[in-house]
Amino acid sequence: HVLFAGNLSFLDICYTTSSVPLILDSFLTPRKTISLSACFGQMFLSFAMGATECVLLSMMAFDRYVAICNPLRYPMVMSKSAYMPMAASSWVAGITNSVVQTSQAMRLPFCGDNVINHFTCEILAVLKLACADISSNVISMVVANILFLAIPVLFIFVSYVFVIATILRIPSAEGKKKAFSTCSAHLTVVVIFYGTILFMYGKPKSKDPLGADKQDLSDKLISLLYGVVTPMLNPVVYRIRT
Repeated sequence: HVLFAGNLSFLDICYTTSSVPLILDSFLTPRKTISLSACFGQMFLSFAMGATECVLLSMMAFDRYVAICNPLRYPMVMSKSAYMPMAASSWVAGITNSVVQTSQAMRLPFCGDNVINHFTCEILAVLKLACADISSNVISMVVANILFLAIPVLFIFVSYVFVIATILRIPSAEGKKKAFSTCSAHLTVVVIFYGTILFMYGKPKSKDPLGADKQDLSDKLISLLYGVVTPMLNPVVYRIRT
């Protein structure tokens, strides 16, 4: 639905606005300082936009499922009374998760040099600076990963299983091509976005110091991919497919 695409575009603008200036500043000004409030503000926006996009992409998968598998019922199922609450709930869920994660991080004591080994105030890099037990933060992030990564990915996967099965039953090659073209843009965005996010937050952490350094470098590069490259690619992908 056009409303979902509009929300996705707005999310990309907000996400890049909150992260790209910090990334550029970190390149131009080594050891740039940032206040604690500004750091947590950037963390909040990053979390809110990322979690909201996770939920929104699953809503868009349901939209494609109805459009392909039940086209005659689409106007009734995806009416204004349905898609407006769906879009709004994506924002509510994402912002709520961000409030929980950021508020927990703000309560931690920080000591030492407080040098963030990252381009932005990414939560994994910030938690490494804490001088207290972060087990509750880790548990909270695991729950968030299940709710905002695992469940949406599973929902999208199941939706596309039905979508692909329906497309394969279309007798004409032209019909199959047309049906697939209506969901290929969304599928491309899903693969790029969830692929980088899952690799960032779902991979096991190395305990070896040398491996940890390499992992920190890969985390930085991946954050550039999903924080800068992916939002830039989304409008291009949707424009090409439409």
